[in-house]
Amino acid sequence: MNKFKFSLLTATAILALLFTGCSSDDDAPLPVNEEEVITTLTVTLTPTGGGTAIVLQSRDLDGDGPDVPVITVSGNLAASTTYIGAVVLLNETETPAENITTEVEEEDDEHQFFFTAGASLNVTTANFNLDGNGNILGTTFNVTTGAASTGSYTVTLRHEPTKPNTGLADAGGETDISASFQVTVQ
Repeated sequence: MNKFKFSLLTATAILALLFTGCSSDDDAPLPVNEEEVITTLTVTLTPTGGGTAIVLQSRDLDGDGPDVPVITVSGNLAASTTYIGAVVLLNETETPAENITTEVEEEDDEHQFFFTAGASLNVTTANFNLDGNGNILGTTFNVTTGAASTGSYTVTLRHEPTKPNTGLADAGGETDISASFQVTVQ
């Protein structure tokens, strides 16, 4: 009788392992959308009445490596002027450099740019381009300067923010890139 109980228990255990070990899970895995590598953020501000464009650039060629980004501002903004702004994102770890802006615009409902002027900088940013749902994307925009001032101007790209939102503070999502520039209005 003991051999019969042992054989029955062994057979039951083996069957249990077979049924739990094999799965009929035929669901396809969800595609993984790998995060973009962004080495360079360039903001070009062109005066609406013509003139020389001002270029703000953050360039970090080693990506997440130990080197800090090189931040440059090509000149000063003119007081009481409106500029047409455009953002270009590049992955310069590839040759030729990959234009990440295209991917951001293709996935416009999953991205939003935020432009934050420090308290001492007299500029406003408005008239952003929109995503397919009518919410702000911000790859193009306008910057209007007021009186002479100096301060920080921060450009932030968020991935999967809550849209619509009232700004960076309640947007959520993850920061793909953020860069602060010391800007002078004269």
